[in-house]
Amino acid sequence: MIATSHPQAALAGIEVLRAGGTAADAAVAACALLGVIEPQSTGIGGDCFALVQPKGEGRVTAYNGSGRAPAAATVDWYLERKIHSVPLTSAHAVSVPGAIDAWDRILRDHGRLGLDRLLQPAIRAAEDGYVVAPRVGFDWNNQFEKLKNGTNTARYFLPRGRAAVAGDVIRQPELAQTLRVIAKEGPKGFYTGAVAEDMVQTLRGIGGLHTLEDFANHQTEVTAPIGTTYKDHDVWQCPPNGPGITMLVMLNILSRFDLTRIAPLSVERFHLEAEAARIAYMMREQHIGDPAHMTTEVASILAKEFADEYISQISLDKLLDLPNVAPPMNPETVYITVVDRDRNVCSFINSIAHSFGSAIVSNETGVLLQNRAGGFRIQPGHPNCIGPGKRPLHTIIPALATKAGRAQMSFGVMGGQYQPVGQTHVLTNILDYGCDVQEAIDMARGLHYEGVYQLEDGVPAEVVEGLQKIGHKTTKVGSPLGGGQAIWIDWDKGTLTGGSDPRKDGCALGY
Repeated sequence: MIATSHPQAALAGIEVLRAGGTAADAAVAACALLGVIEPQSTGIGGDCFALVQPKGEGRVTAYNGSGRAPAAATVDWYLERKIHSVPLTSAHAVSVPGAIDAWDRILRDHGRLGLDRLLQPAIRAAEDGYVVAPRVGFDWNNQFEKLKNGTNTARYFLPRGRAAVAGDVIRQPELAQTLRVIAKEGPKGFYTGAVAEDMVQTLRGIGGLHTLEDFANHQTEVTAPIGTTYKDHDVWQCPPNGPGITMLVMLNILSRFDLTRIAPLSVERFHLEAEAARIAYMMREQHIGDPAHMTTEVASILAKEFADEYISQISLDKLLDLPNVAPPMNPETVYITVVDRDRNVCSFINSIAHSFGSAIVSNETGVLLQNRAGGFRIQPGHPNCIGPGKRPLHTIIPALATKAGRAQMSFGVMGGQYQPVGQTHVLTNILDYGCDVQEAIDMARGLHYEGVYQLEDGVPAEVVEGLQKIGHKTTKVGSPLGGGQAIWIDWDKGTLTGGSDPRKDGCALGY
């Protein structure tokens, strides 16, 4: 079974599974295709994180496929030029893309098929053309000005002089050729040679500090995951610089309250979720970045008593007095979950950060580059301060819940800074409120961000009014918050149950 944000990608993954491929094989094939047909969200110019559990009961492994800042990117360089934040559509927002090396490493560890075979659906879509899906067209139109003013983006993404709309057919022959090079040569065809030279020349031509060595030196990090317990389940995340620790802190806070005693669509539930998020995001801002430069141990943050000072002050009648934390939203991501016939589990996420990333496409090779480095702080002493070879604090988080060592649910929720809240919302919908995976994903959502509680239209009016009485500033958001996918494993029945978010174009497919 596979669940993705686009039916064409889900079908590509199913075809891989039916051909004997593993969960990892299917995830890579689907993700590569999404990088073509959902270009606002992901691509080979982005980053990747994944959690993999062999046969659903082996050791969980975390893959950190995030890229680093250039070796020349010192904080002094920026301060000397009076640059105090990273411009999101500049070359300085581009960290080395980590996805391709991560895909290859995951396949070497857990795949049966190689990149040469798994990239073929993406190559065909880029060469022959693909039909723009409704949500993709909606996002494309919202970014018209960005694409019009970007570096090479009008040439690649506004071929008719307008944004693509649902039903348009888009072709990207330059990207198809780049994918062929990667299919033939593997990661070295991306991080060295003509493709890397084109990316570096493009970036340096608009003021970037990148070198060929920055690309050639990139490597995926393979680690143990981090986790916590909630309702008899172990919940796993990738370690920092991934932000999954934020979700784990939220669960630690909410575990002190009995959510089953309050309704899922109630003032109390949304208030507690917001307070847990505000505490967790504040802690993340204060402590989390590239782990090589953090001064606080991850284990101490995950200790149940870490947030005690704030938990004891949480009230159902008023807001905690906390500073507003407003990290960049980075809303665009694709999440893929796959379970194969052998119950190998792959929780997989890939992103170019903001919609259409940096709006920089390499001159000749058609690679749309992420703007993940736009999340760095230019603030000496901050754990997420920019620096040579540093990885920025990320937003993308694949999740895995296990029970008694066995995989129970592989899940994720796209949507930039919403992701920790979204994962917490979906998981508690299931474990506290008894929802099935589709019901858990469908339920109305909210995100407390920049001092305002953003609420979807599905949140009842009486809940909105109740939150306002407590002191929340609220607004109804015109577009959906995030988009989730999940697969639940029932070991006793031998069945898989998939869910896919109606907020996206996707679906869950099995055979």
